[in-house]
Amino acid sequence: MKTLTAKLLYCLLFSLWVSSISYSQKSDLNIETKIDKVIKNMTLEQKIGQLCLKGTSSRSKGLSEELKNEVRLGLVGAILNLTEPNLVLEIQKIAVEESPTHIPLLFGRDVIHGYKTIFPIPLGLAASWDMSLVEKTSKIAANESYSRCINWTYAPMVDIARDARWGRIAESPGENPLLASRLGVAYIKGFQGNNPSVPGQILACAKHFAAYGAAEGGRDYNTVSISESLLRNVYLKPFEAAAKSGAATFMSSFNDLNGIPASGNRFLLQKILREEWKYDGFVVSDWNSVTEMIPHGYASDEKEAALKSASAGLDMEMTSLSYAHHLKNLISEKKISEKQLDEMVRNILRIKLRAGVFENPYFKDREKFSLLNAEALQKARTAASKSCVLLKNENEILPLKSNQKVAVIGPLADAPREQLGTWTFDGNKEDSQTPLKALQNSFGQNNVFYASGLSHSRSLSEEGFESAIEEAKKSDVILFFAGEEAILSGEAHSRANINLPGLQEKLIAELHKTGKPIILILMAGRPITLGAVLPKVNAVIMAWHPGTMAGPAISDLLQGLTNPSGKLPVTWPKEVGQIPIYYNHPNTGRPADPKTFVAIQDIPVEAWQSSLGNNSHYLDAGYEPQFPFGFGLSYTNFSYTNLKIEKSNLKNNDRLTVSADITNIGNKTGTETVQLYVRDITGSIVRPVRELKDFLQIELKPKESRTIQFSIPVSDLAFYNDKMEFKTESGDFKFWVASNAENGLEGDFKVE
Repeated sequence: MKTLTAKLLYCLLFSLWVSSISYSQKSDLNIETKIDKVIKNMTLEQKIGQLCLKGTSSRSKGLSEELKNEVRLGLVGAILNLTEPNLVLEIQKIAVEESPTHIPLLFGRDVIHGYKTIFPIPLGLAASWDMSLVEKTSKIAANESYSRCINWTYAPMVDIARDARWGRIAESPGENPLLASRLGVAYIKGFQGNNPSVPGQILACAKHFAAYGAAEGGRDYNTVSISESLLRNVYLKPFEAAAKSGAATFMSSFNDLNGIPASGNRFLLQKILREEWKYDGFVVSDWNSVTEMIPHGYASDEKEAALKSASAGLDMEMTSLSYAHHLKNLISEKKISEKQLDEMVRNILRIKLRAGVFENPYFKDREKFSLLNAEALQKARTAASKSCVLLKNENEILPLKSNQKVAVIGPLADAPREQLGTWTFDGNKEDSQTPLKALQNSFGQNNVFYASGLSHSRSLSEEGFESAIEEAKKSDVILFFAGEEAILSGEAHSRANINLPGLQEKLIAELHKTGKPIILILMAGRPITLGAVLPKVNAVIMAWHPGTMAGPAISDLLQGLTNPSGKLPVTWPKEVGQIPIYYNHPNTGRPADPKTFVAIQDIPVEAWQSSLGNNSHYLDAGYEPQFPFGFGLSYTNFSYTNLKIEKSNLKNNDRLTVSADITNIGNKTGTETVQLYVRDITGSIVRPVRELKDFLQIELKPKESRTIQFSIPVSDLAFYNDKMEFKTESGDFKFWVASNAENGLEGDFKVE
């Protein structure tokens, strides 16, 4: 009876304490006052404990007694990769009811493009250019995660990626700062909602800060050396948008930036993030990245790594233990002040209060959110469809006719695990609906002839070629599902060559000999070089890794039940030797010119030594990409006419307002993403040949025409010059209203 009374008394006192530190979105001052009270009653060890993110492998199960005891003592701030709800609730109860601080834990997980319902990889979703879609998919991911007691995701990744060799391009929003910024904000809004304390919402984490996508040679974890103006004008823009949109947390990157590892980079974490952007969330390291400053050669040992990261402004350390082992001594040695430590703790507690974990430590109402429900699966189907990019459609071979017999061939036609893509720790292949199954349902089993031809994408065996050719001969058209297995992209999976792996090219060549038309459906985490393949196929659809509902989505597209609307979020190279290749490059003093370009086969034998055109190009690959940024075909066609500009002489406080008529000149309803590009002709530093400044999507019925208008402030033309001044410079400009980065209606204006 005494024990029961004590428990009731404790619960009453705990409830009163929780209510005293409840999150109020409207009163930041109130939050700071509450944080002051909490910090005042914490020991040095407990403060350091809030900076510790403990975790294990994504495959680990169970709770160790050691971890329970550390939580009981208040020495842990968050836990990574604990995915069993009963275990989450067990250790949260220890934190809340048994630890001296009673501070709840955060529970993190890499929920990158879905939890159980897997959506297209982020690079694929970026191809939709649809912010509303991205927000809805991340909200579903948040709901599913919350139902499993996860309240913090390590997404979105907003790294600009200009190198398709880099494995993590699959997680990126592509190469363009504007598109990446809008996508990042959409992800954050979906994960966090308007209030991250509402049940079903989870905390977002903008990563990897910063310039990780510029790693030399596309090799993961590699060094980054770029100018500050390039950093600010391109690589930091999506992070600034994320910070201003309220991203609860940031994650530092693995790379060094101009010689300083990001996890110890004061310029990034203090000057830019805190001082310039006024960011008040917290910064977490990437996995072991604090102590990895030792092999970087930036810290001599674990203690110095702790000193450099803490001094730079990194708040929470993921998995490595330099803070736990050394911060107390560093404070006693006066190398770090307790005031600095308090600020780090304050940043973490501020987010915990905003997330409502004090009021709701046990994930109330989580049973309201189900996994893989009908709405989620339909949204996954829509997302997969909108992410697909039609790259070639010779003689309008697509869409297929309902009475056609199809041969379904290739290693990814019926590969339920592979279609999910990278970073799908919690997705199950058993939930996947594959293209083969969907096509059999659509066309009937008697009209679909299947042979994988290759057991997996890297296979070097020709054993299955004969059966694949036999099945192809029975068909009217071959659907070849090619690409990469999921494991070939993502973290630590960079490739020096980005052609189709294994013997896929050879199998396509053999199928080409049958004389049957071939439709190539690519599933991959990056653009694939297609030089040897493209002439042998009649159509190409880039499906990326489309997720759980890949099959129905692709079947819908092939049949014409949906019309392709995806546009490339990256420039697609012809050959790996063109990389890095991106649309918004500066000009050289001798830019490539189609009038003077000389190809390797055009050079006479024993030619006189000369500069052969005197411009910037490759003799063998030329200067153009295979497909430009923003490119994507449809089953209909759109015309652009009647370009107008409201005012061609602008002052700094004016707006650039332009319009054009877009007409669907085909016979199918379609969606077009109309893009506005601008070029600053002459600047104090060399300016890009084009920069995307706005875009919009319109759906048009056959023969329907609509006048679209873009209106952007002249301040959107500002850039960081060589003195790191952010300003719009006067002079002449060009603009294009276009369907991709290489075409469009062209006009001129001047900024006075």
